[in-house]
Amino acid sequence: MSAVPLRNNPASALRKRTVSVLGATGSIGDSTMDLLRADRDRYEVEALTGNNNVEGLAKLAREFDAKFVAVADPARLSELREALAGTAIESGAGESAIIEAGARPADWVMAAVSGAAGLKPALAAVDRGATVALANKECLVCAGDFFMDRATAAGACILPADSEHNALFQALSSGNRDELTRVIITASGGPFRTWAAADIEQATLAQALKHPNWSMGQKITIDSASMMNKGLEVIEASYLFALEPDEIDVLVHPQSIIHGMVEFSDRSVVAQLGAPDMRTPIAHCLGWPDRIAGPAAKLDLVKIGQLTFEAPDFERFPGLRLAYDALRTGDGATTVYNAANEVAVAAFVAQSIRFGAIARLVEATMNAWVRGGNLAPLTSADDAIAVDHNARNMARSLLPEIAAKAS
Repeated sequence: MSAVPLRNNPASALRKRTVSVLGATGSIGDSTMDLLRADRDRYEVEALTGNNNVEGLAKLAREFDAKFVAVADPARLSELREALAGTAIESGAGESAIIEAGARPADWVMAAVSGAAGLKPALAAVDRGATVALANKECLVCAGDFFMDRATAAGACILPADSEHNALFQALSSGNRDELTRVIITASGGPFRTWAAADIEQATLAQALKHPNWSMGQKITIDSASMMNKGLEVIEASYLFALEPDEIDVLVHPQSIIHGMVEFSDRSVVAQLGAPDMRTPIAHCLGWPDRIAGPAAKLDLVKIGQLTFEAPDFERFPGLRLAYDALRTGDGATTVYNAANEVAVAAFVAQSIRFGAIARLVEATMNAWVRGGNLAPLTSADDAIAVDHNARNMARSLLPEIAAKAS
């Protein structure tokens, strides 16, 4: 008989779970709905939200018989209600409706609303003690300290839905906190992993959107190309697992098979592996503390052949270095980092700046913010949103200067 206490808990024995999906029409939402679709008898959908894809949102609401649906754009409410005509599904629009979706009584909530707009809806779920699968980096990047404090106070359970943090979450269970030496977040390196700095500087939008391994939304794909996304993940890991910056390393791993590793004091390194499919970490969150069947491809290491690793290049990808700088600075600096990056990416998409100027705008904004004496602890969602708003305005004011230097 094995000395390892493996549970024998067949899927049929698991109780029915009510779920809400905030950001149901995005890429994470799509993967989540795919998992719910695979076992309809086990899940009851309480609420769904979307940004402005009314048709897709209404279709999901009808398919899953959701109780409440909200669209972020207030101007689309009448369109949403028309699409739901003949059903008993409640509907709403605008920020308050998205927050209401998070506050409704679901056992499990996928928090996948992108950007700072996802903070208050996620907090609404946290404050009622729900289990929250967190796929919105901004909740921690913009408001990490008080977000986790609120979760602790409410008895909420935060489960990391990002592949890297979910991997760390699984690996961390192999030891105790005082035995931890470091965590290692892996990075694919993105489409520009082998490019020279001069070529990265001139990269086009089409090139930035050609991720070698993952199918993601536009913003996160561009962040992956600049490695800003990995910087955001470093910040997120710090708040999520109460880690110091020096306890977090990044390792470039082009195959995206190992998603995260944890090193303990005896020098054992525990890694989580899997095919690059977001449904795997989402399935782990959806079934936790049990495991459910997932639709991702079976990992075939023989077919893959080899796994390779490289050190991150902070010179060619300065966005990663800036994340560590922001984390060490604290007092809202990570919020500024994220806000400035969102402005920079939007400017790049609009062809107002070159790809290489994304990191320069972020650095200029962070430096200006610190020089201006704006650093202060964030103690509420409104504090974080105010810093986010003001940092965006500062980044926009610096855009012409950054664009001119790059021309």
